[in-house]
Amino acid sequence: MSILPEDIISDILSRLPVKTLLRFKCASKPWCGLIDGPDFIKMHFKRSTEHNTNLSLILTDDSLYSVDFDTLDYAVELDDPAHPRTEIVGSCNGLLCLGNAVSGSASIWNPSTRKHHNLPVSTIQTHPGCICEFFIYGFGYDYAHDDYKLVKIIQLFDSVESQVQVEFGILASGALHWVVTRWPGLDMKIVVAFDVGLEEYREVPQPEYLGENFDMNLGVLGGFLCILCNYSQIRVDIWVMKEYGVKESWNKHFSVLDLEYTWSIKFIKPLAYSKCGDKVLLILNKEEFIWYDIEKKTVANAEIRTIPDYFEAEICLGSLVTLNGDGGIDGKKPRKKNWKRRISLAFMYCFC
Repeated sequence: MSILPEDIISDILSRLPVKTLLRFKCASKPWCGLIDGPDFIKMHFKRSTEHNTNLSLILTDDSLYSVDFDTLDYAVELDDPAHPRTEIVGSCNGLLCLGNAVSGSASIWNPSTRKHHNLPVSTIQTHPGCICEFFIYGFGYDYAHDDYKLVKIIQLFDSVESQVQVEFGILASGALHWVVTRWPGLDMKIVVAFDVGLEEYREVPQPEYLGENFDMNLGVLGGFLCILCNYSQIRVDIWVMKEYGVKESWNKHFSVLDLEYTWSIKFIKPLAYSKCGDKVLLILNKEEFIWYDIEKKTVANAEIRTIPDYFEAEICLGSLVTLNGDGGIDGKKPRKKNWKRRISLAFMYCFC
């Protein structure tokens, strides 16, 4: 019998990674009940979030891989819960959304606990003559209702000249974000947000860019929304919105130049700050990881063994959050998740 109070035991265990906690569940029935309990799940999640711990990189090519963020030593192949092969289209509270852009199928997966939940494929009614080309997803958490929501956008092609181009939803400040482009003829991009709680759309103000003619992508860094401006593959500016929704709060955080490489910068994506906060881990051209030193304005390779030749990557928090509502993270009484499916048609953003 333990000589330590349960709250002390909980505090100690909440500092451990999920993999260790899953082993400790076998130590005794009281420990198993403690670790599976909603209060402990919330405590563990809160500590990991506040201290920026229990992070990993999830890589995808034809398989799924995990890389421990603290060591960045090598990639470990994971058992893929999705069949047929899907892409990571969202990450939230340690849960990943895996979606198939062609079939419209989707599943929610906790890579730390290896639990997953397949979502039913919905039937969408479209206008006669419209062709559904592919699906685009967004995945987020509604704190007001303690519920996870999957947003599915349908890319339609019909007789209308004006079309919409969007990317996978970027989750920041309780909203999903997409870059929306109207074409042909007009090269105008806007950033559209979908508030996960209110289920409302709005346009996000953009910064006063330094120059024109760039490719725009979105990202998230340290919880803040980012805009990535790629100027003809010779320079990428990373803008960060420090106060969400406030145009004046946009700040050009740093730039990466192609002079430091032997090839063009085709793609850059920020993933996370280092433990000290002085560096940012980036994906370069979907082929390697690099560290950018914010103060010195220099880069260095992050040598990770056994990574694929070409990959996508997401930063993922290791959590015990469950798929059935037993691990609510907002302090409310947990309830069974209904996995709401919020469907939005892409032609809502057509400029006819």
